[in-house]
Amino acid sequence: MITRVTVREYARLTTEPIQTSLDCAQVSVSAFDWLCELSASFRKSGATLLMVDGKRSLKLDNYVGVIETPCGTQLEILPKDTDHLDGLEDSRALLRRMIQAALKLPAREVGPANLQLFNAPLSEWVMREFLQHLDYLIKRGLRFDYQRIEEEQHFLRGQLNVTAQMRQPPGRQHRFQIRHDVFLPNCAENRLLKLALERVCKSTQEPGNWRLAHELRGLLTEVPASVDKREDFNSWRNDRLMAHYQPIKPWCELVLGEQSPLSVSGDWRGISLLFPMEKLFERYVEVLLRSQLIGAAQLLPQRSSHSLCTHDNKPMFELRPDFLLKHGQRKWVMDAKWKRIDTSDRSRKYGLSQADFYQLFAYGQTYLKAEEEGEMVLIYPHTERFPSPLDKPFIFSEKLKLWVLPFDLKRGVLLGGELASLPLIEQCEGAV
Repeated sequence: MITRVTVREYARLTTEPIQTSLDCAQVSVSAFDWLCELSASFRKSGATLLMVDGKRSLKLDNYVGVIETPCGTQLEILPKDTDHLDGLEDSRALLRRMIQAALKLPAREVGPANLQLFNAPLSEWVMREFLQHLDYLIKRGLRFDYQRIEEEQHFLRGQLNVTAQMRQPPGRQHRFQIRHDVFLPNCAENRLLKLALERVCKSTQEPGNWRLAHELRGLLTEVPASVDKREDFNSWRNDRLMAHYQPIKPWCELVLGEQSPLSVSGDWRGISLLFPMEKLFERYVEVLLRSQLIGAAQLLPQRSSHSLCTHDNKPMFELRPDFLLKHGQRKWVMDAKWKRIDTSDRSRKYGLSQADFYQLFAYGQTYLKAEEEGEMVLIYPHTERFPSPLDKPFIFSEKLKLWVLPFDLKRGVLLGGELASLPLIEQCEGAV
């Protein structure tokens, strides 16, 4: 039996009985111990999943997604995009949009009513999308291939394997060694879909998902499950005849726990996905910002053409801004930070980080040369404490200015781009 616990970033987990909320929840002792072991393995690779706060308390870091412990506790971690504790549905919907946009996952078209009615954990959403794509694929038709079968029979079929027949021992001349082709659905793609479907049948607890999963399971009885995921994924074909299989592949990878570009490494069990929120927000901004640019503008992510210094005639300490935006002769250096700032708190510098400003200053000095015209932009999530951009820039020098702009997570648009003269199309509707 799966026990579901839903919290958000930086929430506290404890084994003591407490009043559960999005910022604090109780988990079993076995789940607590397993999370400590998992965090230790992440820490060895430089990642921090959680911090131990006493003997019976854990504090989560800025990872979001869902992870399932061996004892059956499924921990859903949502983004902390607001101070309110009653925004479960909105935070869950936001996380779905961010993952889908950042990983460029295809989605089946459904009506608004259907989207509003389905308010299930992230794992159920992933399984639901996979099942809908699989249902559509089966209705359209699975791919069958001819496969060469070599066997011994009482009758002739196909070709007689003369060499094997001549090696028959005495008394077995009445048995025929034959080879023939059989039209079967046993290919790498179908085997992976069957394995993913079996996992969904075992994991899902949502009635609609459970019903559809078992219906599809009955239609795939002839397909064996994959026994080597890595080899079968390497054999997944992308030719014209397999084009209708492409939309379901990323969902199959998520269900089977294959590493996505943003996922952290680890031993996966069930439907387990963890994403560093900083990286997820950066990719979300990149995908949606690209769709808002006018035709001639170029958005170049993660450029590393400059370094902070050189040593022994070799560059050291690469300077890698999140985005480098070019339009004509102008350039903009842009960085996306998943951090909530407060524009009303002037005494505390709005919650801005001095380290971020040092970082952008170094970017500006190297990527925006003195003879070039350009500006810098820091992008933070739009919140109730950061509803509009700071209307005045931070000035480093006459030609080096920094703008702080909010990114509307719901509509998927960057606000205040006109202040920095960004080459954006008119902001009328959001991208998502």
